[in-house]
Amino acid sequence: MGVTGSGTSGTRFEVPNSSLADTVLERLTATYGAAADPQRAVSMRAYLKDVAPFLGLTTPDRRVLSRTVLLATAAPEEADCTAVALRCWALPEREYHYFAVDYLRRHVRQLSSGFLPVTRHLVGTVSWWDTVDALAAHVVGGLVAADPKLKSDMDAWIEDDDLWVARTALLHQLRYKETTDTERLFAYCVRQSGHPDFFVRKAIGWCLREYAKTDPEAVRAFVAREQGRLAPLSVREALKNIGP
Repeated sequence: MGVTGSGTSGTRFEVPNSSLADTVLERLTATYGAAADPQRAVSMRAYLKDVAPFLGLTTPDRRVLSRTVLLATAAPEEADCTAVALRCWALPEREYHYFAVDYLRRHVRQLSSGFLPVTRHLVGTVSWWDTVDALAAHVVGGLVAADPKLKSDMDAWIEDDDLWVARTALLHQLRYKETTDTERLFAYCVRQSGHPDFFVRKAIGWCLREYAKTDPEAVRAFVAREQGRLAPLSVREALKNIGP
């Protein structure tokens, strides 16, 4: 079963054979489908700017249903995670994508650095902040923390023409706190400081604001030094909790 990558990668992924994924997807589509609320789905789709259709499941309800889907299932290996993620992403409704993101977050320690291209496919396909941000902070961030050699991939991602890939590079250290590579964080913010898209400018401010919880003086100093390059939105977000 092939899944064609989108965005700038142009990569084709073959979904691994996985009996675990077969079980999970069979349960998932049956359980989510039975709970669908078409009326709520309309408003949810509108809120997310028509990026994808929805089943109409609220987040609390969806998480309860997901626990039912995964009840007594085995711990996955990387191939199982790949199969679950790609098969979920091939389904149109957004809740299946959310399930995949949650599944990868839960099992990120099972994933090797070789999973990064799969994540790149997910980031670049049916892209919007609701899936990209969680993949960036919880999956890509986990992969890079486990294998520092992947920092070179982040150096490439920050240069990517796909704004969601660049946003992922900016946000991948969001949960690193004291282990943040500050030089790389600040360099990425400068590199994309002139980006025309709101979502990149917002991400610059967000990653700086988050790091300011760990080292507010470093963020203040960086913003003061680079304020002429940074967009006003990025500056406001960066200093939101610490002041100038």
